[in-house]
Amino acid sequence: MFEDKVAVVTGGAKGIGKAIVEEFRKAGATVCIIDLLPNDYYVGDLADQAILEDFARKVIADHGHVDYLIHNALPLMKGLDHCTYEEFNYALRVGVTAPFYLTKLFTPHFAPGAAIVNISSSRDRMSQPQTESYTAAKGGISALTHALAVSLSGKVRVNSISPGWIDTDSTVYHGPDAAQHPAGRVGTPLDIAHMVLFLCSPQAGFITGENICIDGGMTHQMIYHNDFGWTLGGDQP
Repeated sequence: MFEDKVAVVTGGAKGIGKAIVEEFRKAGATVCIIDLLPNDYYVGDLADQAILEDFARKVIADHGHVDYLIHNALPLMKGLDHCTYEEFNYALRVGVTAPFYLTKLFTPHFAPGAAIVNISSSRDRMSQPQTESYTAAKGGISALTHALAVSLSGKVRVNSISPGWIDTDSTVYHGPDAAQHPAGRVGTPLDIAHMVLFLCSPQAGFITGENICIDGGMTHQMIYHNDFGWTLGGDQP
């Protein structure tokens, strides 16, 4: 179903993005990547407005239209104690501004049946200490999702995915790392890539403005100290 389709994937050179690229290509799509890391299409910084504009021009010059736009690039993760003003803004430029602006640039060129999938994080609703820049960016793209879905109503479906713990190094986890997930394991990039392709497919034609959390059930598991074997370690106030 993806033959002759054009997919744009930000942050597509490794990890979840690479898995998304590979699955699209297996399904017959042409994929245009933008990443700071070396790749076969475009190397550039998503925080730079001129780079975004040049990348969009290249995609349209090469292919004439876009069918699927996947915002996956990873924002900087730094926290309250050490994140500078410039670093926090950089995280937002990569994680929120770039998805907004690339969508704006491609809006005149989306083909019929087009879809956007934003990669957020389960950190859009829960946090660890010292992760403010990343968490703010992921919360922003979750909110941007339903805003874009309304603005692009009837033209492009827009959804987001919030991954939980996704291992990108092919490590197989056992013991507590796996057991703390109700699904019984840590996630893999393919868990996310498969949902991306589903959300881009005609089978998802009545889904827009939605955020789907893929975290093995972790955000639904209530944890209390000394309950069901869970204990909180360390010196806590």
